[in-house]
Amino acid sequence: MTAFRFIHASDLHLGRGFSTIPQADDGNVRGRLGEARHAALGRLARAARDHGAQHILLAGDTFHTATPSQSLLRQTLSAMGAEGGIDWWLLPGNHDNLRDAEPLWDAIRRDAPANVHPLCDAAPVDLGAEVALLPCPVTHRDPGRDLTEALVHAKTPHGTRRLGLAHGAVTDFAEGRAVIPPDRDQSAGLDYLALGDWHGRLEVSARVQYSGTPEQDRFRHDRRGVCLAVSLPGPGVAPEVEAIETGIFFWQQSELRLGEGADARAALDAILPATDRRDTLLRIAATGWAALPQRADLGAAIDAAAPDFALLELDLRALGTLYDPADLDEIDRGGALRLAADDLHGAACDQALPEAEREIAGAALARLYAYMREIDA
Repeated sequence: MTAFRFIHASDLHLGRGFSTIPQADDGNVRGRLGEARHAALGRLARAARDHGAQHILLAGDTFHTATPSQSLLRQTLSAMGAEGGIDWWLLPGNHDNLRDAEPLWDAIRRDAPANVHPLCDAAPVDLGAEVALLPCPVTHRDPGRDLTEALVHAKTPHGTRRLGLAHGAVTDFAEGRAVIPPDRDQSAGLDYLALGDWHGRLEVSARVQYSGTPEQDRFRHDRRGVCLAVSLPGPGVAPEVEAIETGIFFWQQSELRLGEGADARAALDAILPATDRRDTLLRIAATGWAALPQRADLGAAIDAAAPDFALLELDLRALGTLYDPADLDEIDRGGALRLAADDLHGAACDQALPEAEREIAGAALARLYAYMREIDA
């Protein structure tokens, strides 16, 4: 029996707007992120050809919303149709589920090129080569039940390799979501269960795997997006799975620990990546303690480096501030500014105030110090 090869991918979320990303004046970060998701279609097709695969299985959430624009839908179908010799199999996920996105799936059934196949029915599909595809389309955004349970009773000819395709949580990532048993491959006699919903690469077991999104979209997984090149040698034989990097953007989180007297600029330089900055979104969490001059130095260093990156964010919530009367003197030794600085200092150190109010006061004092130092420079 010849090995059956295919590409497993999921969660393209085409049409996502990235509204939580601050829009730079000249960087067009949101537009670049959206375009990278569309371009992932070509990278998936290239991965398929490189690994001798005719089929690409998209395990849900191909579209970010149930109502993508007409231009987005037509451009997506056109891009898939242009990849001759490759069959695309599209499973409805929770974002583009059958109920909310009924017009979308009607349009795909009507307008899709011959090599694009919407999987709107939970019925076995013969892929040839003695392989049966067993899809579990998501019926509602929160179906409230495990849709893969039907796979246990799905009938396929003897000797057929059983390939499940589903979208949902094996671990209960969100309260109220249906949970897929991690041993569903065993209970349903599957040779492989291709899952979507979790945006990072995750191997539940040799036969149950999440590909993650081919183009990352959040600060969580600290790697570029991948797809999985999967080979099924035969019924009951363990699959061969290889992760293929497909992502352009790298979403990274780093910790910057500071202490009294530390050189904030040097500490930041030590953790900033030297290459690929234009395609890197970096969130730096500052921890430890810093005096007002260190905080000002750190802020200035971030501002200087930020234009090199797709996005550079600084999180100061876990950074404590050390206050020195000499630093307050740098703001002003008297007058209204000194009164304001003293009031903010008092609020920042007042344990009777809620933590949120103390943080706001401390941030305002640090901003005032940095502003006055810029004026004096």
